[in-house]
Amino acid sequence: MTDVVIAGAGPTGLTLAIELARRGVDVRIVDRAAEHFPGSRGKGLTARTQEVLDDLGVADEALQHGFRHLPHRRYVDGDLVAEDDPHAQRSPTPDRPYDGGLLIPQWRIERILRARLAEEGVRVELAAGVAEFSQSADSVHAVLDTGEQVAARYLVGCDGGRSTVRKALDVRFEGESRAQAMLLGDVELDGLEPDAWYQWTVRGRGFLALCPFRDERSWQLQAVPLRDFGAEGGVPEPSLPYFRRIVDDLAGGHGIHLSKATWLSTYRVNVRMVDRFKVGRVLLAGDAAHVHPPAGGLGMNTGIQDAYNLGWKLAMVCSGAPQSMLDSYEEERLPVAAWTLGASTEGLRRVAERFVDGGSADITDGAHRDGQQLRLGYPSSSLSVDGDAGNGPRAGDRAPDAPCVDRSGTPRRLFDAFRGPHFTLLGFGDSCAGALADAAHSRLIEPVSIGAPGSGADLVDVDGHARTAYGVTGDTLVLVRPDGYLALRAPGASTTAVPDYLNRVGVSQIA
Repeated sequence: MTDVVIAGAGPTGLTLAIELARRGVDVRIVDRAAEHFPGSRGKGLTARTQEVLDDLGVADEALQHGFRHLPHRRYVDGDLVAEDDPHAQRSPTPDRPYDGGLLIPQWRIERILRARLAEEGVRVELAAGVAEFSQSADSVHAVLDTGEQVAARYLVGCDGGRSTVRKALDVRFEGESRAQAMLLGDVELDGLEPDAWYQWTVRGRGFLALCPFRDERSWQLQAVPLRDFGAEGGVPEPSLPYFRRIVDDLAGGHGIHLSKATWLSTYRVNVRMVDRFKVGRVLLAGDAAHVHPPAGGLGMNTGIQDAYNLGWKLAMVCSGAPQSMLDSYEEERLPVAAWTLGASTEGLRRVAERFVDGGSADITDGAHRDGQQLRLGYPSSSLSVDGDAGNGPRAGDRAPDAPCVDRSGTPRRLFDAFRGPHFTLLGFGDSCAGALADAAHSRLIEPVSIGAPGSGADLVDVDGHARTAYGVTGDTLVLVRPDGYLALRAPGASTTAVPDYLNRVGVSQIA
């Protein structure tokens, strides 16, 4: 029997498969498509998602293929009205190494994740979606499109907005569909330099954006051709000739010639989410659980972070932790899904109003003030325990980074210590020695002492950035979850806080 079957091999399913495989879970990932997705669709990674990729060991590769700072060149009624970089004022800080979004096509992210998954000995099975399934008290029995019957301990639906798994569960997919539509596609073109994200608004006629990708011939085209909208908000089917006509209509005079279209799509606004993320041994993640407008670029990112939250918990359960640990997945991610729907819907409304009012909106005006997702956390979670009244991040908050050096003087970040499938116990101060020594005997926890120069600590906080980031004034223990959020803060001298925490969340027996 397989431990986990994942339906859907997009960014969400691939992230979950990596998280499980690197923890020794027997996992299969299947997809209904006959070939890997070719489009750029979800083309932006938030700072928080880049931190996830950092933990998976592929952030550097993503950075090599993406644009971090790309000017936005905006035209209204044919006139150049603005050119600016919305991330120009952002730069890395000691606690936040990724300063803003990264523009990179979705197909590239999927390729990077597939290669990382292959390192764990797992490959995507194409033309083999989950056709149907049933579940019992201790297993799930699925039938694949190939006719193969598969028994697994758990099934996770990461199979998109039209999820077969979700529909079979008969959970409520609450929300609304709207008439608003947008054309999307990947095109090759001549006539523009790939030095900006070009945006044209012609009042009363529509909107067009062309975004280049680093070291690629293709650009992503986004268009809202207002004059072509039907009575129900529909638009003609996308095609290369139709894209050419839109470009000529909204960006005529720039000498742009589209030579090829490699992906064509029509996006219609849906704002929906499930009322449950888990039914028995079947779970949902990503677009299978929530769909929303593209404003703010949160979709792919939220799905990846769903998988990052679920992966370590599901692996713990497969290793002997109680199934109740999976309840925290829904507890933590359901509010984030609701926030995402609200933020993206409000962003879409804001962009639409600005187009109507003056036509000078930027496509990123729909981004939320926390569009980089660094402030999202789980302070109310049953997995968050505060036992220390520090002034820094609380249990449930994102664990910040900080530059340090190891005992040999080699630069080492806190993120380097976090990387991997373990909990990390940070000990600030000499009185933490007992708790750190006890943690060294645990299979789940990596103990890391942090001290001043000459202290002999594992990591030397040369400039005090670690203490500042964590608001530490006295001796303090900080337990960081495998997904990079604080699990526990406790006084440094406590030797019971960490064992009590592991017992509370039900993993002491596998520690």
